[in-house]
Order: sequence, then C-alpha cells, then structure tokens
Amino acid sequence: MDPVTLTTDRLLLRTVGPRDTDAVFRAVQDPDILRWTTIPSPYLPEHARSFTEQLVPDGWADGSMFTFGVFLREGEELAGMLGLTMRALGVAEVGFWTAKEHRGRGYTTEAVLTACRWAFSHASIDRIEWRAEVGNHASRAVATRAGFTHEGTQRSGLNNKGTRRDCWTASLLPSDLGLPSTAPYLPAKHP
Repeated sequence: MDPVTLTTDRLLLRTVGPRDTDAVFRAVQDPDILRWTTIPSPYLPEHARSFTEQLVPDGWADGSMFTFGVFLREGEELAGMLGLTMRALGVAEVGFWTAKEHRGRGYTTEAVLTACRWAFSHASIDRIEWRAEVGNHASRAVATRAGFTHEGTQRSGLNNKGTRRDCWTASLLPSDLGLPSTAPYLPAKHP
C-alpha cells in the first residue's frame, strides 16, 4: 500500500523519511519514551536512520505496518509517532509515543482516533488492539480517551528489552466509532 497522509484541524499524520531522522532521534532520547516502549536503548542515530529509511517504508510497502509521524500542521514540528502493526487478518495493534514538549495537549488521542478511523474505513481492519506495560498510565489514558474498551491484564504479555512484563490490553472496534465492519460481528451473550 502506498503511504497516506491524514489531517485534522491541528495535526498532519504522514509517513516519515530521511528528512525526519534527526527529529525522531532527538525526541526518542526522552527517558520516558525509552522506558515504556520497545525502542532500542540506548537509541542511536543508526536506529533512527533504519526506522525512517527502511522500517517505515517497508511496512507500508508490504502492508505489515502503517506508521505515521504526528506533526503539528503549523510548522510541521514532530509531536509524536503512531503505528498500526498488523497482527492477524483484520486485526492491528496500535502503538504510539509523544514528544515530551507536546504531552498533555490531546495530540496523541486525536492522532489515534484519526488513524483508527482510516484503518477501519480504508485498510479492512475490524479490530485495533492496544497494549501497554502495566504502570504506563499516560498510554492507558490515551486509549481510554480514544474510546478503547479495556479488556484486562495479560501476564507476561509483552517483551520489553529482553524482559517479559505484564501488560494492559484494550480494543477498539469500528462500531465504537459509528463505522461499519468489513465482517459481521456477533458479540457473546452475557448471562
């Protein structure tokens, strides 16, 4: 699939490339991003180059990962990153980080909702999963504000830098945003 650009009143979501390598590298030096994500630590310039010049384009090309740089529309300053990684047929996992100086303004929630609407409407995705290590309250707050339904805690649910960790899980369905699914959904009946 060719990369797409999405816009909101405040944000521009677009693929990243070589021109964005330095901005990605600088943002990811933040200890909170390194702590809560699976990004290599220490994060070196060659990691940023590989990400912007190979990983992102390859993910779009083979349909395995749709990565968006989250930029302020005015001035195109990097506010964060967001990726939708395909996990199974019709199922993607969302991951994101926010640059330190742009936290607390609702940019990431806005970006997540925009990317999820696109995924449901244009990428044949019927379920988007969110996972974050237990204790990552900022990520959980974004998922909650974006309308994800919290489903529980997975023991040893993710691997962060070689250590298995418990993680919170949640999901978003097209119907949560008033959108149709590509496949019928029959929820379980609860007693």
